[in-house]
Order: sequence, then C-alpha cells, then structure tokens
Amino acid sequence: MAPQQDRKSAILRSSADLFARQGVASTTVRQIADEVGVLSGSLYHHFPSKDAIVNEIVTTYLEHLRGRYREVLSANLSPRDRLEELITASLLAADAEPNASIIYQNEMNYLREMPQYEAVKAAAAEVQQTWLAVIEEGRADGSFRTDIEPRVFYRFVRDAVWLSVRWYRPEGPYTIERLAADCASIFLDGYAAFDLD
Repeated sequence: MAPQQDRKSAILRSSADLFARQGVASTTVRQIADEVGVLSGSLYHHFPSKDAIVNEIVTTYLEHLRGRYREVLSANLSPRDRLEELITASLLAADAEPNASIIYQNEMNYLREMPQYEAVKAAAAEVQQTWLAVIEEGRADGSFRTDIEPRVFYRFVRDAVWLSVRWYRPEGPYTIERLAADCASIFLDGYAAFDLD
C-alpha cells in the first residue's frame, strides 16, 4: 500500500475508534491527528473536514452492508432463510467494522446535519427497503404473520441485530452464524418452550 493510502487508512481507523468511543461532536481534529501521529494541518491533505472523515466511514460501512444484502437477495432462498441471511450479513458487517456500526447507530442526529447526508440517507433507505421487501415477501407467501406492521417487526429485529455490537464478542464457540440463527429463531419462532411430540 502506498504511504498516502496507509496514512489515509490510519486516519480513518483512528477516527472511527475515537468517534465510536467518545462521539463525533466530542472528537477534535487535533485528537485525530495526535492518534495518527501527524500535525492537525496534515489531516487536511487527506480529508477537507472532520465531516468528510465521518462521511467516508459511514458510507463505506453502508456500501459493504448493501453489497452483502444484494448477495442475499440474489440467492434463491425462502423468505425465512433470507431473513436469517440478512441477520447474518448485518452481524458480519458489524463484526468487520464495529466502530463504523456504532457510529452509524449512535450518530444519526450528527449525520443529518452533514452536507453529505443525502447519500447516507439514500443508502440507509435501501438497507431498510431490503428488510421490508423480505418481510413483505414472507407475509405474502404465508411464512410471516400479517397482523404485525412490517416496519415495527423490522425495527425490533434491526435494533436487536445492530445493537448486538455492544455486547457480542466473537471469541469462543458461539459464532456469528449461531447468533444469527438464534436471533432469527427468537423472532420467528418465539422463545416459549413447546412440545416436540
């Protein structure tokens, strides 16, 4: 990797860590520069502003997420299996980029104020629409209940999945795939014990 690209990647990594830990508004350009080991003015050779750094972190994360979702939609799966695969894709994206996931979840008010918000909003809308399309497909074929508003179901699943980045640690035998299967089972089958006979 070229030195310029190395420095840009270091800025993005350090910024994402700071933003996730202390919030975007509370993080200064000077703190980012100190973390990377450069003068504050040097950051502007790579990014015109702190908002540009935030935007790149979030849009890159959303683009990775959308790519994973497109793979799920292109597979010939039942709505239930698609829902489980969306959960898995979301967990894998959060595991790959936990700081970006936290920033996206925690900083929506900040993101809305950025000049680049329209691109973030469009990507977020596509993410939501992917989930809703799968839920509607399941309702239409009788796999999912029709008495619960799809947006309500989506929000419950979304929050359970994306906020798991705060507590889930991928060490040990409990894999992301197992977490996804358990999450899908809880939401689709319930948690009450039932008679297997």
